[in-house]
Amino acid sequence: MSTEHFNQDLIQFLNDSPTPYHAVATMVQRLQKAGYESLDESETWTLKTGGKYVVTRNDSSIIAFVLGNTDQGVRMVGAHTDSPCLKVKPHPELNKHSYFQLGVEVYGGVLLNPWYDRDLSIAGRVQYINSKQELCQQLINFEKPVAVIPSLAIHLDREANNGRAVNPQTDIPPILFQLGDDEKADFRELLKEELARQGHTDCESVMEYDLSFYDTQSAAVIGLKNDFIASARLDNLLSCYVGLEALLNSQPSDVTALLVCNDHEEVGSVSTTGAQGPFLKSVLERIYGNGEPLTRAMSKSMLISTDNAHGIHPNYASKHDEHHAPVLNKGAVIKVNANQRYATNDETAAVYRLLCQQTGNQVQHFVTRSDMACGSTIGPLTAGVLGVRTLDLGLPTFGMHSIRELAGTRDAYELSKTLTEFFGLKQHAFSKI
Repeated sequence: MSTEHFNQDLIQFLNDSPTPYHAVATMVQRLQKAGYESLDESETWTLKTGGKYVVTRNDSSIIAFVLGNTDQGVRMVGAHTDSPCLKVKPHPELNKHSYFQLGVEVYGGVLLNPWYDRDLSIAGRVQYINSKQELCQQLINFEKPVAVIPSLAIHLDREANNGRAVNPQTDIPPILFQLGDDEKADFRELLKEELARQGHTDCESVMEYDLSFYDTQSAAVIGLKNDFIASARLDNLLSCYVGLEALLNSQPSDVTALLVCNDHEEVGSVSTTGAQGPFLKSVLERIYGNGEPLTRAMSKSMLISTDNAHGIHPNYASKHDEHHAPVLNKGAVIKVNANQRYATNDETAAVYRLLCQQTGNQVQHFVTRSDMACGSTIGPLTAGVLGVRTLDLGLPTFGMHSIRELAGTRDAYELSKTLTEFFGLKQHAFSKI
């Protein structure tokens, strides 16, 4: 696959994945097409060496693996399916000055100002009662622009460019349409109508939902020389896609190759589907057994936690340590933090650097300024649950947690090739893993 084809397929993946539910559904579809067998957590598993399997939890987290010899370790790549966004509240209806708006709750560390004046749609999952009084669920995506959050004109706030604060309760409820005199609107009835338009006509009443607003502008390759890819949700669907492509392109090995993409990283990962929850460990126990067998397997294993890294911004270069300032299209970034906000240590970093030397791929380092706080990833949390040696890695990006982020067009393709090699490593390819 060429870099151009890789990025066009990445764009399609990003466009198809407005929520974690849609991302997981898209990944499952691609894995099944490649011969992966779907597993159900509620059933007994019969696994075979060389078998390809995929399992999901809550439709928002996913684990896919190719089973190697169970007396060997596992090569794991981790990412997360969720992104900062605006979620629709349970009773969201706001009728103000003839406009119908929806109350929203901020999910994760959203950079709020870029949400203004964007063409927004709604997607997620809906729980409903059908004509047989059965509880059903269905993914939904309005697809077309259905809402907007208009900016306040500068004439009404002359100091806007000097620092306009955003109140998430009062300033960002999106506008969906205008109401007639004395007209009221019921959001659940609107969802019922949309389900019917999408072919799900058996909905009697909507019970609950998990819905988010998203920007309808397509992901795109941009720049005069096509250096960049711009999209919503690059953090962290970019890593999900890279890990998925690496797994699909990897060659069979004596070591199990596994991809895990968790939900809820942006809000702390403590959930049934998060990295600090039991999902990954429970799957590994079903492969290796619990207690001593799992401990022995983890001692032979390694996880590469892939999440985005802050590329040095030419307009804000002072926000970086000048010796640890990643540049877009100069390779993936080893992320280091002395206080274990990242799980990288000297051993795992050396393993990856050696792998890059052998594959001819570039690598950079990121350490946050010593006078600034550091974010975190699923790396330390997964390492803490499993006791597995872990590397935190990321692709350099601009605008992290904005409604539209920016990455290099060459970095993801290169990282995918490196992770493909990592998945295919024999048990003793490196002395340490």
